[in-house]
Amino acid sequence: MIARAAVPADAAELMRLRAVLLSSMGDDVTDGPWQAAGASHLRAKLGGDTLAAFVVDAPGGPGLAASVVGAVDERLPGPRNPSGLVGYVYSVATHPEHRRRGYSRACMEGLLQWYAARGVTKIDLRASPEGLGLYESLGFRRTSDPAMRLDLTSR
Repeated sequence: MIARAAVPADAAELMRLRAVLLSSMGDDVTDGPWQAAGASHLRAKLGGDTLAAFVVDAPGGPGLAASVVGAVDERLPGPRNPSGLVGYVYSVATHPEHRRRGYSRACMEGLLQWYAARGVTKIDLRASPEGLGLYESLGFRRTSDPAMRLDLTSR
């Protein structure tokens, strides 16, 4: 199975699958401006060199069965990353009725090829317990770097 690169017309479906993912993590995905903002962002960025999504179309029906979105971040070069380019994988989602068929793997493999074609050699993601096996089988390893976050809206 091969995933295809998403196009701007897929933006609404990518956001629908993002809501599936966020809901599975316990987030409130009530309709709101976040969906329109996300779709607008995707329509503007897909097809460029800094953001890509790979998708599998739902078999026998309209819409998407699975998707992954990835971005390229430019950082200062260092000895372990001379280009300074870092990929970040996010929004790996498969609709519940299409799980366990290899769709997320196909999407991830498409994204990893996209990164390689752009010279991105360091790729980060945050793994859910459900996705850990997939990511490890693709070569991802846990790092010793502690993740931290500051939410300025809560200060």
